[in-house]
Amino acid sequence: MGFFSRLFRPRGDGLPVSSDWTSLPEEQASELVLIDEEARRLMAQFDIDTAIEHHERWLPWLAQALQGERDERLRPEVVADDNCSELGQWLRGDGQVALGQFPAFDMLMRRHQYFHQQAALLLTHAAAGDSQMAQQAFKSCQHASRQVVLLLKELRRGLGQSGPAAPGAGG
Repeated sequence: MGFFSRLFRPRGDGLPVSSDWTSLPEEQASELVLIDEEARRLMAQFDIDTAIEHHERWLPWLAQALQGERDERLRPEVVADDNCSELGQWLRGDGQVALGQFPAFDMLMRRHQYFHQQAALLLTHAAAGDSQMAQQAFKSCQHASRQVVLLLKELRRGLGQSGPAAPGAGG
């Protein structure tokens, strides 16, 4: 059983998930399984592949900002709010309802929040002309983004959803 499958297991005692997202749950590892039909219904309304695609669009935008290109939509005060993205809105809404009981859901939320915090720092440093700090924030964005995507892919795999269709594979 994989690392992430150990994280997507609800706590047996019903207590909230620990705020320490760096440690694994104490319970035995198990495959990711949604507990009830309501959770399955909510997940059917969420396209994980589209969420990954939309999230992955951020890095090229941020790289352009790092190179000095200005985009009025990328303002630090807006980008710092992880709810400014579709994924953030889902995480705080239906995603919380469907998956909030899984320890890795909290990790996914925290990594997504951290990504947005670092993106805002990058934009702030780039606007101030501090390229070294902006580059450091960009590296943090890249790392957090990879973690968000890995968690979303593991979520998709655990839910038994297939990934994107292979090129030339119809539909």
